[in-house]
Amino acid sequence: MINFTKILNKQQRKAVVNAILTPCSWLYGAAVFVRNGLFDLKWLPIEEFDVPVVSVGNITVGGTGKTPHVEYIIEALCRRYNIGVLSRGYKRTTSGFILATDTLSPRDIGDEPYQVFHKYNGMITLAVCESRRKGIKEMLRINPDINLILLDDAFQHRYVKPKASIVLVDYTRQPVNDKLLPLGTLREPARRISECDIVVVTKCPNDISPVELRMTKENLDLYPSQGLFFSNIRYANPVPVFPIPMPQLTSLPSLTEEDLILCVTGIANEKPFVKYLRRFNAKVKVLHYDDHHYFTRSDFDYIFEKFDELEGRRKFIVTTEKDSVRILNNAYYPPTRRGLIYYVPIKVGFLDQGELDFIEMLEKKITSKE
Repeated sequence: MINFTKILNKQQRKAVVNAILTPCSWLYGAAVFVRNGLFDLKWLPIEEFDVPVVSVGNITVGGTGKTPHVEYIIEALCRRYNIGVLSRGYKRTTSGFILATDTLSPRDIGDEPYQVFHKYNGMITLAVCESRRKGIKEMLRINPDINLILLDDAFQHRYVKPKASIVLVDYTRQPVNDKLLPLGTLREPARRISECDIVVVTKCPNDISPVELRMTKENLDLYPSQGLFFSNIRYANPVPVFPIPMPQLTSLPSLTEEDLILCVTGIANEKPFVKYLRRFNAKVKVLHYDDHHYFTRSDFDYIFEKFDELEGRRKFIVTTEKDSVRILNNAYYPPTRRGLIYYVPIKVGFLDQGELDFIEMLEKKITSKE
């Protein structure tokens, strides 16, 4: 059998893949166009609720930072609103409406909802449901005091009309340079950005220049009524995945060039995280898995096989905050290795003092009478 990948060069392989995927992308785009047209003509129902609903989503597949932005909004507004958070619970093993409780695992409600619930337990009501309409109604029935609902990953879910719609755009994967699935990563045509209230360009570099900001603004070509903000991910010091009751082990020790880090990730885009870890003095080796990956016994066998092969003065495993949720609750993780693994907490920060402006604009949308 002929192996064409060895015959064709990189540019030729790319041309072949594009030729195969382009018709698929056209078909996908046609289906999206028809679906959105049915909503625009009101042939598909759109429901509005008395309680204000804020949709946080994107138009690309994964990796824009929805969860930390949802957490940012929760922290900013939880003292003024009784917040309900609703997610579909991506990659959970359950179905239907489930209200988050302390007894549930990431497999029951999804890793990201689990993370948000346990960070803000007692401050929010959180549930998962495939149907956002059904989920909202059930949450309000269970807790009538909810007066603000955050919908996670709901830009494509048009059955609910939000009071405010926020779309996140990855700085490194801007829509102007992207294509519709499966040729690119766009879930919606780039022009649909014009239908949201606020756009946040996420994962911006710390040293982004005024020229780059202006070019991004021009590429997005938003209406004057739309808000545009720029944010980045801010990493905290690594802390143990498994709580250790020893003050001297509450964070990762200072590292030298003789130390080694095995970076284990199961997220959509690991490159910014790996780039952050490479700032430490230690050498970094990377093991990357698919987004939302649930680690198996054989995965951990392989991880520790690679870990044991590392030769250095000291060595550690470092993972992401999202991955730590799945590892902490994983029965296959060896108890004798718990002291070796750390995760890096993250938060969102806005550029150019945009924090107050972002929350101010969001609250104006929430409280408007329109």
